[in-house]
Amino acid sequence: MSAFTASAHDDAARTDAVQRYFAAWNATSQEELEKAVAAAFTEDATYTDPLAEVRGHEGLAAVISGAQQQFPGFGFVRTGTPDGHHNLVRFTWDLVSKADNSAPAAGFDVVTLADDGRISSVSGFLDRLPS
Repeated sequence: MSAFTASAHDDAARTDAVQRYFAAWNATSQEELEKAVAAAFTEDATYTDPLAEVRGHEGLAAVISGAQQQFPGFGFVRTGTPDGHHNLVRFTWDLVSKADNSAPAAGFDVVTLADDGRISSVSGFLDRLPS
């Protein structure tokens, strides 16, 4: 990974961080998940949404695995274009069925980037949940 400084929090760096975030949420094996979480998040990263509050790689992997188990056959898809300023990035997403493209859940996240370009915190908001 190339050097990443606070002044390098540009659109390309933000987009790269968001892509790594979705790679973690859509990992298909435990090994892939662990690698993707390490690539996307700092060791002490926090994740908070209305349903979860965790810290660190193990906690993040557990939340992601739980979502994957609750929604087998679904994947997280970024909607819209991420935007941000300084070390903050916000983006929207849908949880989409691979079988029929239905999207029972949607939300947006605001992430804080560390100097190395990885995510140090996530604040998640749920706009739509399945009934």
